Amino acid sequence: MSAPEPSVGVLERFAAHLSSELGRSPHTVRGYLADVRSLLRDLDSRGHTPADLDVPLIRAWLSRARSTGASRSTVARRVAAVRALTRLLHREGVLATDPGPRLAAPSQQRSLPAVLDEEQAAAALEGFVPRSPVELRRHAVVELLYATGIRVAELCALDLDDLDRSRNTVRVLGKGGRERTVPVGVPALDALDAWTARGRPELAAGTSGSALLLGARGGRLGVRQAREDVHAHLRAAGLDSAPHGLRHSAATHLLNGGADLRSVQEFLGHSSPRSTQIYTHVSVDRLRSAYQQAHPRA
Repeated sequence: MSAPEPSVGVLERFAAHLSSELGRSPHTVRGYLADVRSLLRDLDSRGHTPADLDVPLIRAWLSRARSTGASRSTVARRVAAVRALTRLLHREGVLATDPGPRLAAPSQQRSLPAVLDEEQAAAALEGFVPRSPVELRRHAVVELLYATGIRVAELCALDLDDLDRSRNTVRVLGKGGRERTVPVGVPALDALDAWTARGRPELAAGTSGSALLLGARGGRLGVRQAREDVHAHLRAAGLDSAPHGLRHSAATHLLNGGADLRSVQEFLGHSSPRSTQIYTHVSVDRLRSAYQQAHPRA
């Protein structure tokens, strides 16, 4: 009989598996590790090891999480984390069978994203004259997020050579290491030109490397600072929206302008069309408006 599997070894291998093999983001890795750490502590407190993992044990752990007030999204994330863990343990031979596929995640009650309308987006981006390096960066950050719909983490990871001025596109490395090419509008390109010509040289340092956007000390712009840039820029325009709201707004305005759902899915880097379908409420609103205006029996 093999010795009990040490939990610390499981956590280390699981972390490496998530990062190196699955290409999960640091945020996802932290969340999954916290979930699995909780599961392993629960197992240990009941005299079990990872080799004992089965559906009843996992369901009991999930049930205890729900009884302490865990949200549906938290439970769904825990299920995803455990599925990844049991798949790895089964592959390694620690588990004879993989119980993960038999675990059902709670359905998500997704709320409609808050978006800016076209007039609000224009108000946030037009008539602003950036002067300092920080203002030039803020303007470039907001323009690029709205123009491309990329995630804040994807924005911060951009390098100078990811921008292709000959094709007006930007190369983005998304979730799971998936690369996509996204078109960029002229206003965003102009804002980036202003940043690279007059803002970036002022902040550049030995730690800058090839990063497109830089923080105050010359290193690559961090996600937290990028979010603060967005909030500061939108507050100055009298608007209250989060950075992800610009991504939602970009997708919504594309659909509003007649883009098909499949194109928007590729634009956003969604692996499944289900993630993009949340934006179809815009098309329904447009259809309802057109119906009321044009149909004789509306």
